[in-house]
Amino acid sequence: MTDPCSLYKSQYKKAKETFEILEKQKAEINFKLESDSSSATLHKDLRDINMDIRITVNEMEHAQFRIQEYESKYDPSIN
Repeated sequence: MTDPCSLYKSQYKKAKETFEILEKQKAEINFKLESDSSSATLHKDLRDINMDIRITVNEMEHAQFRIQEYESKYDPSIN
């Protein structure tokens, strides 16, 4: 059985990869908006991407908190 810290580290890594992909998608949408600033579809896509980014950042923060919590509780060299 895998320890919870490893699971949270894996979750953090995946969330960070997702965050990087979302940032690239956001940049692409912003670039397209420069030439078509009135596109309702692009504005909707931008809102969706921003929401996904916020969710992903929350996932990263949660995983990071749990990692720190686990390490401080079970790793005597940290205390």
